Amino acid sequence: MAKAKIAKGNGKAKSSVKKYHNYIGGKWVGSASGEWFDNVNPADTGDIVGRFPKSNAEDVDRAVAAARESATRWRRTPAPKRAELLFRLGEILRTNKQRYSEEMTREMGKVLTETGGDVQEAIDCTYYTAGEGRRLHGFTTKAEMPDKYAMCERQPVGLCGLITPFNFPMAIPSWKLIPALVCGNTVVIKSGEDVPLSTINLVKACEEAGIPKGVVNVVNGFGEAGAALVSHDDVRLISFTGSTDTGRKIAEQCARDNKIVSLEMGGKNAIIIMDDADIDNAVEGSLWGAFGTSGQRCTASSRLVVHKKVYKKFVQKLVERVMALRVGNGLDKKTDVGPVINQQAMEKILGYIEIGKNEDKAKLMCGGGHLNKGKYRNGYFIEPTVFADAAPGMRISQEEIFGPVTTIIPFSDLDEAIEIVNGVKYGLSSAIYTQDVNRAFHAMQELYTGICYVNSATIGAEVHLPFGGTKGTGNGHREAGTQVLDIFSEWKAIYVDYSGRLQKAQIDEVEI
Repeated sequence: MAKAKIAKGNGKAKSSVKKYHNYIGGKWVGSASGEWFDNVNPADTGDIVGRFPKSNAEDVDRAVAAARESATRWRRTPAPKRAELLFRLGEILRTNKQRYSEEMTREMGKVLTETGGDVQEAIDCTYYTAGEGRRLHGFTTKAEMPDKYAMCERQPVGLCGLITPFNFPMAIPSWKLIPALVCGNTVVIKSGEDVPLSTINLVKACEEAGIPKGVVNVVNGFGEAGAALVSHDDVRLISFTGSTDTGRKIAEQCARDNKIVSLEMGGKNAIIIMDDADIDNAVEGSLWGAFGTSGQRCTASSRLVVHKKVYKKFVQKLVERVMALRVGNGLDKKTDVGPVINQQAMEKILGYIEIGKNEDKAKLMCGGGHLNKGKYRNGYFIEPTVFADAAPGMRISQEEIFGPVTTIIPFSDLDEAIEIVNGVKYGLSSAIYTQDVNRAFHAMQELYTGICYVNSATIGAEVHLPFGGTKGTGNGHREAGTQVLDIFSEWKAIYVDYSGRLQKAQIDEVEI
């Protein structure tokens, strides 16, 4: 986990750094601790984006109390009316898209086109989910007794704790927040400590849209605040996106407390490039999949599984393209790849690059360096890196690196390629490039991942389809689509007996 940043050497007086606050019960307030932490631009650590309250358990208590107090009123608000407010929220996000994108690039690092896509995903999620306010369907069915009616409906789970990561600072919070609200829940969000401003922007938009006080609350801070939220007695559900190790700990705590928990965790995704693939298209997809967001996506194409017949040609074309990528500040329109998020992440990624250099047979084809001179000296920059001739069992082929590093693995036939793709502990996203429909459908059937692409990279989910993975990637839930409603609502079965007498299902005989 990132550590609090201390202001230093930025040529500004401390007092000139803008302070932001927690949002609790409809008020913007500081932390009970009285402490603050700095949100630093990863492309220029001398640039302090803002100063945020370092929240503790007392702040979480206050936020949960506010959410609890507003719960009945919000639950009883008709779902179509809740949805109208969410649609208004989408309009506010759309109006402010450019500003939100620029501020996100400044605090997170990815290039402006990508942060624009991040905000757009929040907009799409809001518009799409607002429509569900009139489609929170249950169903009716025939009862087994005469003069008896049987049906079911959705009801809100209750108070939801949302814990979000750094890599999609507005999209992922929206994936959790908007469905939770349309289902009638109240929420407390623990913002990602590296990207609190984007969450604040989303919550300010909720406030402007007229979502009632206490329905949405946000606390900023680190692990102390997150742990307090997970363990709080009044929180019914925890929705978490982040590392597998942290997700496992949250799952253990929630199991002890009988909480509902939804986990979206790691990935070690792969693209299969068959011998009949359009190589130029496959190279383009691999470049985007591996190095978009500097590889800091759970869906990143961190393994490229390439048929031996086209292996040499593919590697040559890919390396040429990777070496031409321009690394720099994401606010510069010429930049292709921005920084990684913080010092800890940079050290971890560079450590994996060293592991790759030392593993038998793997060949470093390009990159691998820490960019720290000239314009890079105050940022967390790593050269886009490609390893070739890797074996499926190598650590760089098995473990999530979460940075601008991809590994190329050769194969001989499709079944071998599928075995390689499935041979990791994760199961989030996979892809195949081929012109053969039979091969495509065989791969679609056999690849054990929650998402599968044909002739595209492993990244690029859309909000109206379910998002999530198998095995170590999650715990079976899906975000986005209508499937997300099953996280934030529970089913209630309803029986109405209008016979005027006691009828005992499974016991009384029905006359025919």
